[in-house]
Amino acid sequence: MTTPDKEKSQGALKGIRVLDMSRVLAGPWVGQLLADLGAEVIKVERPGTGDDTRGWGPPFLKDREGKDTGESAYFLSTNRGKRSMTLDISKPEGQGIARELAEVCDVVLENYKVGDLKRYGLSYEDLQARNPRLIYCSITGFGQTGPYRDRAGYDFMIQGMGGLMSVTGEADAAPGGGPQKVGVAIADLMTGMYSSVAILAALHERQSSGLGQHIDMALLDTQVAWLANQNTNYLIGGEPPKRMGNAHPNIAPYQTFRTADGDLILAVGNDNQFIKFCVAAGIPEVAGDPRFIGNIARVANRDACTAALAPAMRSKTTAEWIALLEPAGVPCGPINRLDQVYADPQVQHRGMKIEVPHPLAGAIPLVANPIKYSRTPIRYDAPPPLLGQHTDEILTGLLGRSAADVDALRARRII
Repeated sequence: MTTPDKEKSQGALKGIRVLDMSRVLAGPWVGQLLADLGAEVIKVERPGTGDDTRGWGPPFLKDREGKDTGESAYFLSTNRGKRSMTLDISKPEGQGIARELAEVCDVVLENYKVGDLKRYGLSYEDLQARNPRLIYCSITGFGQTGPYRDRAGYDFMIQGMGGLMSVTGEADAAPGGGPQKVGVAIADLMTGMYSSVAILAALHERQSSGLGQHIDMALLDTQVAWLANQNTNYLIGGEPPKRMGNAHPNIAPYQTFRTADGDLILAVGNDNQFIKFCVAAGIPEVAGDPRFIGNIARVANRDACTAALAPAMRSKTTAEWIALLEPAGVPCGPINRLDQVYADPQVQHRGMKIEVPHPLAGAIPLVANPIKYSRTPIRYDAPPPLLGQHTDEILTGLLGRSAADVDALRARRII
């Protein structure tokens, strides 16, 4: 575990303020990343209930006495470093406060259905008129335009519609074959990552133009975009790629193999590595087989190549193979459970498990941001906030409201 030094830099995005009006995953993932990078992020939540994911459990964080706090692990995973304020934007007074906040922010994040915020006077056009420098990022399932613009879009649906599940899972004819979703909400997460890049580029462009802009992000667009070589395999080759389990469509052998006690990932990326593997494995004759000389031949004869290697792979344990192949320069690795991941010496050395202070639990373990800066290292001073934890200080400190005003807003259930 690591506890960052509080004297370190305040972050690469120091001075940037973000109004995070999003919930669940894609939008909050953006807000957390920007907060990690040093931005001030104000998370606006519904009074009483907050972000939907606060209730997505178990598991829930336990307090110092071992009792459930009601803070879900899901919420904790994506809201680090933010300040939370409650605000009812369905009411005119709440809408007015949201507009005030947008006037003093650089970025607005939102993932409401298309047109929802326009009803409240909180659309890009409404807020840009008051703050021309505002960068306004909208995240929806299908985007602000097109025949599906009014549809709700959820990660699982998008993985299917966007082609991912057509290439994920065992082949249809294999045991357990058929479409599979990825084990995390990858369409949401990748949309969050692309959105973060878009926001950072817009902030850079604003330095010269002085103007903000509207960023229209769609889960479906993102899912289609990041299929990478599978996309161009289809666009160039003309054949839709199929599910291949753990095999690679363009390289062989690049897959999992059964060992004497489990499984091993063998990731042969070039012909030299294939020869090295065969020599280390004691089957040099396989490297000289005309069917397997060159990657093109191995891909064409994939099943035969797998069958030629499989008996040797079963002769040693996973650990024995790693000890043999790594010194030979043959890429390989185990398939770890998360307990094994966090016990891995490389993961520990890189500080991927962190500990942050928490008002209810004392401290909580979280996952570090993988970005490593040389001068502006990421800080983890602020935990995921309690619901409405910072409402009063935002209203009084940022918007200049009096304590009496805040009490009145609370009495009218605006906050």
